[in-house]
Amino acid sequence: MGEIVKIVIIDDEKDTLFTLKEICDFCGYESYTANNGEAGIGLVKKVKPKLAIVDYHMPGLNGLTTVKKLKDLMPELAILVLTVDERQEISDRFIAVGATDFAIKPIKAPDLIARIKVNLHIYDVHQELNEKRERIYLDKGIGKATLALIKNYIKTQNKEVTINDITMSVGLAYQTVHRYVQYMLEQEELEMIHIYGKLGRPKNRYKLKD
Repeated sequence: MGEIVKIVIIDDEKDTLFTLKEICDFCGYESYTANNGEAGIGLVKKVKPKLAIVDYHMPGLNGLTTVKKLKDLMPELAILVLTVDERQEISDRFIAVGATDFAIKPIKAPDLIARIKVNLHIYDVHQELNEKRERIYLDKGIGKATLALIKNYIKTQNKEVTINDITMSVGLAYQTVHRYVQYMLEQEELEMIHIYGKLGRPKNRYKLKD
């Protein structure tokens, strides 16, 4: 018998809750559901999951406030945000308060399963950092585990990579990768190269600075 992995799902749509629970149960995870932020926070406090899946648009406590409260309660918790809003500024706000990653609705089961697995991996790495008494977060929600995942991918490539390349390879959302790439640029750890295509529009590629 392996370790029981607990997941809390917070969404005000009954059909979505049912579907997500079915997917989690199919994968062998122990899942719990709540139809609002307050109830979800209570569940997380009670069952201490590795991952919370949180809807952005909910009555009462919205997704952003829920994520912030969950992170205050359990800093190492991985949080996957479900949203129909693909704007980068929304994603940046969620990362700043502690979201680990995003899934754009409607999401297909294989994509969700892959996203759950990578976020559970990030939780495990965060726990290892905790045990070593290392700081898990660097700045505005930037997590060391997620940063290492992205940085290691770039490091192992023998060419400059795009955000799409990173997204496809590490299994995180485009919005998540974009925010971490911006962070690395701000820290001057990353170099941006403009590649001009046939239409003359630059396509940004990135490599780690020597």
